[in-house]
Amino acid sequence: MISVDEARQRIAAAMGPVGSEVLPLDQALGRVLAEDVAARVSQPPVAVSAMDGYAVRAADVQSAPVTLRRGGEAPAGGSYPGKVKAGETVRIFTGGPLPAGADTVVLQENTEASGASVVVKQASALGRHVRGAGLDFQAGQVLLRAGRRLRARDIGLAAAMNVPALQVRKRPRVAVLSTGSELVPAGGTPGPNQIIDANGPALAAVLRSFGAEPVTLGIARDDVAVLQEAAAGARGADLLLTLGGASVGEHDLIQKALGSQGLAMDFWKVAIRPGKPLMFGRLGDMPLLGLPGNPVSALVCALVFVRAAIDALLGAEADREPVTAILGRDLDANDGRQDYLRSELGRRADGSLVATPLARQDSSMLASLASSGCLVVRPPNAPPLRAGAMVPVIPFSLGPEGF
Repeated sequence: MISVDEARQRIAAAMGPVGSEVLPLDQALGRVLAEDVAARVSQPPVAVSAMDGYAVRAADVQSAPVTLRRGGEAPAGGSYPGKVKAGETVRIFTGGPLPAGADTVVLQENTEASGASVVVKQASALGRHVRGAGLDFQAGQVLLRAGRRLRARDIGLAAAMNVPALQVRKRPRVAVLSTGSELVPAGGTPGPNQIIDANGPALAAVLRSFGAEPVTLGIARDDVAVLQEAAAGARGADLLLTLGGASVGEHDLIQKALGSQGLAMDFWKVAIRPGKPLMFGRLGDMPLLGLPGNPVSALVCALVFVRAAIDALLGAEADREPVTAILGRDLDANDGRQDYLRSELGRRADGSLVATPLARQDSSMLASLASSGCLVVRPPNAPPLRAGAMVPVIPFSLGPEGF
């Protein structure tokens, strides 16, 4: 049985990045950049005014009050054609190009205009209220790096860089196969010994939130030939996820069914709770990740392991900062497995997070996962903890969108 960190590393190392495609900016939100992006222009392209006021020479406004001659104006989208000479000023507006000869802007509220004269009532320092050329960024400067998952502010930056489309990773195609003769699809009528398949729809939704495209293969009953036929539908996928059948019970047939089809196992037990029977290997050229059948175990393993796989397929940079919270109740010592405890999540008046693990952590209880706000992470062999201690958490509201 291997550790969570080792399992995650081995899964990620087995994934090669998928291909890329070019998308216009309005379709690129949430996608992962496949290449660095450099600015095509400088921003601003020339020195401009940061305020409405008057463009002046700093040498003329070192003391105040002082009266200057008004020579014209420099509006945003236009420019003043002449040069500001000694004792002159030009009316300027926010974003207007700074006229030749000027090096400072005086706020309009610090002036008083009368005809062709402007009285500057307050002295100003050199460069005041001026945005220099390239203040934000310069042409050729790389501002967005490959591996970045694009957010709304990144889209705005790319537009300002004069880049209308971006090279992004394609969405990995992930086949999802639920297994078990006891399963019926949602909306069906379970027989006396059957249950509804919650894992298939949940994993498809999780995959979309991670940036992948699920390929649903349906439910395969516990029969070697049926499993082999269903798994054949995953050909061409970047990853095959199986749900259930990953343990060593008489009816856990994934290894038996797919062994003759070329399944090469890497590992099949991880020191995690919930989710110990986690299977990983390759079916020919395709990675295969077998998740436990219990709904909570499957979803926790998706959060811990499947996202690592998808990030590796996308070449995505690590963008999840560790989060800690105040423990809301006492916890006993942990055993040798890393625990992920469903917990309520709240905030104190000072804004600090408080995570309170639920009393019951049975891996079949999906309603408790849906009502939780986070997972409290407990390392293997962790000692007892008192309420008030700081613990690492995975907040659902701060984690993958849609989890």
